[in-house]
Order: sequence, then structure tokens, then C-alpha cells
Amino acid sequence: MTLTFARDPELSTGLREEILRIWTDASNAGGAVGFVPPVTAEDVRPVADGQFEAVGAGTQRLLVAYEDGRAVGTVFLKLNTHRLMRHWCTLVTVMVDPVLQGGGRGRLMLAEAVDFARDLGFDALRLGVRGGTGVDAFYAACGFKEVGRVPDAIRVAADDFRDDITMWLPLH
Repeated sequence: MTLTFARDPELSTGLREEILRIWTDASNAGGAVGFVPPVTAEDVRPVADGQFEAVGAGTQRLLVAYEDGRAVGTVFLKLNTHRLMRHWCTLVTVMVDPVLQGGGRGRLMLAEAVDFARDLGFDALRLGVRGGTGVDAFYAACGFKEVGRVPDAIRVAADDFRDDITMWLPLH
């Protein structure tokens, strides 16, 4: 496995479609990236387009992981607009193609996202995690600490509520 990374790549039509495929596949594999399976690419497209527009507007930055010339993962860095909070950003839509998970790609991609944030001058990173998925343990193993939890804040089905977990990583 050899991953390469692109910071703020050009969001060509082809890359947008690759990210949309990863996002749809990750969602359908149970990934907590804003949807509950089953979803189609057309379900995901409006949300993806909103994030692509935010990248174009400069309110989000994008990191893409590549393997063998194709996109296999993403991290979006959502920038704060409030003047007292511009020293940190939020990681959103952190995902690796589900057929490639478990081989260390996520850890490598997250490390690159941390380096990207440091290079941009941020002092800390925040991320939100859907409880009940176990992914909070992954982020904890990568150095993030749980700093808040809102019980039952995320409703994934009529009778299935999950905690909204906030995690934090100081970069200095």
C-alpha cells in the first residue's frame, strides 16, 4: 500500500464523482458520514455538492488520499468564521473507501490531515463522532480526546438514537 495525498486538489468532475462514490459506498457500509444506509449517489450528491462549493469558496479545505492513481479517501477541514475561533478547524467527512479499510490507510490519512492543519497554522482540531460506531476508539488511538457528548442527539432510525461525541486534538 502506497498512499499519496493531495491538498486542495482541483475539484474536477472526475474527482467529484470519485468522492461521491466513496461517500456513497462508505455510507452504505455503515460509515457515519452524514447518512444512514441505504443511500444512492443521488441522495449524497446535494450534500457533496455543498461541500465542494464550500471548498471553492474557501470555507473548507480538502485533503484527498490516492492509491494506484485513484481517490480512496477524503478529509475536509471546515474553517471557523467566528473571529475568536479561527485558531482551530473541524474535520468533516473523514472517510476511506470501505473495501480498503483496516489496512492503516485511515491512520495515514488522518496523520496527513493533522500535518495539513499544522501547516495552515491551526492550533487544534475538532471532530464530531456518531456514538455506537466504535470509531471514537480509532480517533482516540490517533491522539484525539473526547471533550463532550450529547446523549441521543443523532437519530439514525425512528427508535435508534446515538450520542454526538465531540473530540479534540491540540496541535502544539
